[in-house]
Amino acid sequence: MQAKKGIAILGSTGSIGTQALEVLASYPKYFDLQVLTAGMNANLLIEQALKFQPNSVVITDESQYQKVKDALWSEDIHVYAGQEALCQVVESTEVHTVLTALVGYAGLKPTIHAIEAGKTIALANKETLVVAGELITQLAKEKGVNIYPVDSEHSAIFQCLVGEFHNPIEKIYLTASGGPFRGHTHEQLKSVTLEQALKHPNWSMGAKITIDSASLMNKGLEVIEAKWLFGLAPEQIDVIVHPQSIVHSLVQFEDGSMKAQMGLPDMKLPIQFALTYPARLKTDFPRFNFMDYPQLTFEQPDRNVFKNLDLAFQAMAAKGTAACALNAANEEAVAAFLDKRISFLEIAELNAQTMHALANTPNPIYEDYVRADAQARAYVQEILK
Repeated sequence: MQAKKGIAILGSTGSIGTQALEVLASYPKYFDLQVLTAGMNANLLIEQALKFQPNSVVITDESQYQKVKDALWSEDIHVYAGQEALCQVVESTEVHTVLTALVGYAGLKPTIHAIEAGKTIALANKETLVVAGELITQLAKEKGVNIYPVDSEHSAIFQCLVGEFHNPIEKIYLTASGGPFRGHTHEQLKSVTLEQALKHPNWSMGAKITIDSASLMNKGLEVIEAKWLFGLAPEQIDVIVHPQSIVHSLVQFEDGSMKAQMGLPDMKLPIQFALTYPARLKTDFPRFNFMDYPQLTFEQPDRNVFKNLDLAFQAMAAKGTAACALNAANEEAVAAFLDKRISFLEIAELNAQTMHALANTPNPIYEDYVRADAQARAYVQEILK
């Protein structure tokens, strides 16, 4: 039998992280959990550490270090705190695969460290490629590191390409549920509430990604991520609304044939595929029944109403630091919406204003991304004053 695969989960207390732990618990002979990290949720991190007994845990909120340290003092678990510890812990020789499930820009630096250390990446943090796709893909190529996508849509594309890597892609179609406001007009979106925006029809996700899904920014970020993951030109990527969320995405090849990956909406499947590739381990997940879905429907997204999707396509075409600025603006705008400081439509307005106001740096290096991120956040905060 092959040796167990050492796993580090960055962001273990979030939606992806908790589901990843369910996957690992189902296959104790295959995985050896080495690292758990959390941002501020010390209580859940402690609970997870006591249950799964990793080698190390990191709480990035340094004010909670003592709390975690005291709770785990009798366990054989190393406890660290802070951003630098997060970057260092992924370099452990015991770690084979790093699942990056951190939310937003925070995932970039530790992912870079993991790639530089030669670790396989299971990428659930789409912002890493949105913000610095050029840098990340080049670094992964130099280090011979594989990046396996965890997002359901990108996992679907990847699964469709298995056995087809020698065949050029003509086009990919990323599917979108349309979120809770599918079919709404601009006028209707003026009055939507935070509570309505947080009610996703098909998926159970964290608050930030749920709002992004409602505004179609999540799909926009996925478009940019797909460009880098699969080496595509902007015109090779399209988005189609599929309310049932059964077809997770499609690939069209040069002969005109298409492949789709289908299944019930369950994030544990793409998480497991990224961690076990090329194997498919038997699961007890619910199975899809065609008779439960006698009709699968598809429609065009309205990029005039859901302007965030259009902004993402603009940022992808602009290259440089444009997508980095857009992502930073969106993180600040969504946080303001979650705090009920702005309306739903103002998210896209702030994003557009920021992206078009800031200078775009071509051929950026890491420091350019850091600067663009900081400038975009400062710009949004100035407007919000």
